[in-house]
Amino acid sequence: MEFPFDALRRWPDVEAPDLVAVDAADRLLLDLSQEARREAAPDEVVVIGDAYGALTLASAADGEPVRVHQDSLLGERALAANAEALGMSGVFRSMPLTAELVRDARVVLLRLPRSLDALDDIAGLIAKYAHPSVRVFAGGRIKHMALAMNDVLRRFFGRLDVSAARQKSRVLIAAEPRGGRDPEPKRAQVGDLAVCAFGGVFAGAGLDIGTRFLLDTLSRPIRDGALVVDLACGNGIVGVTLARHHPRVRVHASDVSAAAAASARATAAANGVDDRVEVIQDVGLSSVPDGVADVIALNPPFHTGAAVHERLAHGLFADAARVLAPDGELWTVWNSHLRHRSALERLVGPTRQVARNSKFTVTVSRSG
Repeated sequence: MEFPFDALRRWPDVEAPDLVAVDAADRLLLDLSQEARREAAPDEVVVIGDAYGALTLASAADGEPVRVHQDSLLGERALAANAEALGMSGVFRSMPLTAELVRDARVVLLRLPRSLDALDDIAGLIAKYAHPSVRVFAGGRIKHMALAMNDVLRRFFGRLDVSAARQKSRVLIAAEPRGGRDPEPKRAQVGDLAVCAFGGVFAGAGLDIGTRFLLDTLSRPIRDGALVVDLACGNGIVGVTLARHHPRVRVHASDVSAAAAASARATAAANGVDDRVEVIQDVGLSSVPDGVADVIALNPPFHTGAAVHERLAHGLFADAARVLAPDGELWTVWNSHLRHRSALERLVGPTRQVARNSKFTVTVSRSG
């Protein structure tokens, strides 16, 4: 029986008519890996980078349990919701990107990340711990693929085959692993700050120009004992900077990405403030109580996967509004063409422009 792809949803991620839960690259990966998956023994199939569960659940429908890693917590929750709706809960294990995810795996289905550093981390891990006969089926939409991806895979695998294109998608098939390694964060010095980042984190081990603009303008005094929140923290540079400049405040940092949360923890530890900077992987601020934050800093993402959608930022604005204490402030930097001010006024409270340059706007919104 054909797997019911049309039943899959993106929820709790953004849903819209132009956003899909499964695409042609997922279907091509499943078709090309079908024979290999059938030949694999129980628990020898691994899925990495599944968006909303299509690869995991269709693979598990063959009757074998599947190990899966998704960087996004939204993806994990969508997979769990889709599994429950299809009566397939318990047919997979969600795991972090560590040795146990890929140990002795013979088949790996990988949705190619857009970051070469992320692919380097994943390929190195597979090459080190998977079975010597492993085959890696790495696929994506052609418009998001680059020849440099072939070079990354060839560093860790002795054989690389390239599938024919189908519906603007393609699959790279890697075998004969060699020279693997565990993922390690890159580290760079940004002024007097050590910044760490695992592959795929926005801005890597650096300071993007929007965040720099936000830090240059976020100059309000912060009372001792205040709770400061670094929302969508990325590599953690904002929260760690605020912790260093205000040694008597507590900082809560969160990001939906597992790689980002791990990077922020590493950045906090590298700068000696990990005792005051709590970092968790979270969807927005779902684990933070109402009305407790004095200051929230946010450089909101506007991509969900490869798509651009304003509702992603709006959800973060609403979360910030709930978590802010009375008279608390949300400091936000955004690409000026996105025109977030009206949404901030509606969702958070009175909003004023603090600074603006040729590309970015910084605003501060005050809770009621």
